[in-house]
Amino acid sequence: MNPESLIWTIATVAIPMILAIVFHEVAHGWMARALGDPTAAEAKRLSLNPLRHVDPFGTIILPGLLKLTGAPVFGWAKPVPVDFRRLRNPRWGMVAVAAAGPGVNFILAAMAAISLGLLVRATDSSIEPGLPVLFLADNLRNFLLVNLFLGTFNLLPIPPFDGSRIVMGILPAPLARVYGRIEPFGLIVVFAILVILPYLMPELRLVERVVLPPVEWMVAHLGQLASAVAGPEPM
Repeated sequence: MNPESLIWTIATVAIPMILAIVFHEVAHGWMARALGDPTAAEAKRLSLNPLRHVDPFGTIILPGLLKLTGAPVFGWAKPVPVDFRRLRNPRWGMVAVAAAGPGVNFILAAMAAISLGLLVRATDSSIEPGLPVLFLADNLRNFLLVNLFLGTFNLLPIPPFDGSRIVMGILPAPLARVYGRIEPFGLIVVFAILVILPYLMPELRLVERVVLPPVEWMVAHLGQLASAVAGPEPM
């Protein structure tokens, strides 16, 4: 890959990834505040300023490396602080707060699809698009894909992902307590699933089999949405 292509790839991955992760984290704080917990607001973490949320490795370096190697792109930011005990209904509030992050990612993916459709509608198909249009189009495509993957990935029922919080809130209290005992080992489990197992048994392809099918299903439907917004092709 030549230097120009490398810079283009990094730029069109870093911007969507940072935006997707920041909105994901802030959504947790927004929902928590709406349900009675102002912890994130008190810590001044409800800002959309990326500098307040970016984890240099998890938000920039790791996603960039994954993109360059062709692996599924994921990452993380500094978690927005939430004190579930301050929620008006701690159990169901925890479910709502956890679901807010992936929910916002799916909404942003739909907005990216609409924006792509509008970009196509506004672009003269008889003229070769310039670099600004191509740059914007690549960012929107990656923004759509990153949001879908990030939202779906975080719904996995493995601590510390949002899916584990949702499961914990839905389970009966005795089972939730047993399930919660996994949380201290969550990162080890995630590392084993994402790094160790693919290395030892690449044929398992766990991420591809679990995460990619729903992502591909949503990509197909959002592609239809973008096409509908773009309008019929000129005769």
